[in-house]
This record gives sequence, C-alpha cells and structure tokens, in this order.
Amino acid sequence: MDSIKILIADDESRIRKLVKDFLIREGYIVFEAENGKEALDIFLDTPDLKLIILDIMMPFLDGYQVLREIRKSSDIPVIMLTAKSSEEDELKGFELGVDEYISKPFSPKILVARVSAVIRRSEEISSGSDNVLNAGGISVDVSAHVAKVDDNEIVLSVKEFELLTYFIQNQGMALSRDMILNNVWNYDYYGDARTIDTHVKKLRSKLGDCGNYIKTIWGMGYKFEVV
Repeated sequence: MDSIKILIADDESRIRKLVKDFLIREGYIVFEAENGKEALDIFLDTPDLKLIILDIMMPFLDGYQVLREIRKSSDIPVIMLTAKSSEEDELKGFELGVDEYISKPFSPKILVARVSAVIRRSEEISSGSDNVLNAGGISVDVSAHVAKVDDNEIVLSVKEFELLTYFIQNQGMALSRDMILNNVWNYDYYGDARTIDTHVKKLRSKLGDCGNYIKTIWGMGYKFEVV
C-alpha cells in the first residue's frame, strides 16, 4: 500500500492534517493542497495518483471546477468531502463524476474505510477479466478500463464505468435499483437509490445515441437492451 498516492484538497489546515495523519497510518502517501488551483496543479504533475479527496468551498477554484477539469482527461476516483450536505449539492457532485460523497463533520476512520473501498473497487476493475464486452457499438475493455462508442474512447468515472459494465453483463434483464446498488455500489454505500438515477442520466449522455439502450422500468429500475 505504500505506493498508493492520495491527494487531499481542503482549505482548512486542520482537516488536511487530520485526514493525512489517518491515511499515513494506513500506509498511504499523501499530497496536500490548500486551494483548487494547487489541487489541479498537483493532479497534473502527479500522474500516478490513485484517489483525490476534494472539498467544495476552496479559494481560486472550487471543488466542482477542479472536478470538471479532472474529468476532461481522467477517471481517477474522487471523494467529495464538504460541509455542504443538501441533496442538490450531492446530486451535482455525482453528475460531475464524484465516486463517493462524505459530509463534514465526519469520522476519520469511516473516511479511511471509504478510501480503501473506493481504491479496492478501482483496482478490481483494472485487474478484472481480459475479455472485451461488446454491445451495439459499445465496447468495454474491463482490464484496461477503457470504454468506447463506435471506436471513440469516452471518459467515464469509476462508478459510471462499473455501471456500464454491469448493464452490458446483464443485457435484457430487468434490474431493480436495489440490485444495482448491491452489485455496483456494494455494501459500503450509505446513500439511496436516487444516486443511480443521476449516474444513469450522466452515462446516457456520454453514450450518445447508444444511451437509448438503457431503458427505464418505471417504479423498478432499468434494463439494458440493444435494439
């Protein structure tokens, strides 16, 4: 684990120190940024970062602005750490590609557990089957963590990639929101099913015309079906 690098970006020095101390105890290498511009600079200068913990309210660039820039080129896992805890704020974060959302005040032990879970899921995707999944112009290379539509690569967050993979693996099946939560978000997710709807909306947009393959089953969930 000592090779795993994490960036914590927060304008409160005591928060950064608290998170850093707990992560270092677990063997992580931790970078610190006190504002959004510095966070983006560290991200661009450190290509082997494995995860970013982002606060929303930061000088120069806020967390949302930083995340927008990151998602233009990277699907690195991002945990949003913020004092803003309204449903609208959380949904906005998920729409931009946040993988997990933790509100202040928080338990450092829970945060470390969430960090470990997000990294584990990301690594499981990277080390998964070598098979390339294909469905109606969409191809998903699980081991390389690459998704393409009509041979054009699309940038997906870790959770969007997992969701697309799960849909393709279960083509034609009616999938309830509970099934999707259990199989894509796993036991360590503390939110609710509305998160799925937000991710599906974003995934459909990125898939273009192929987004129509994801059918809504009202009152239940979704079905992925190539027509």
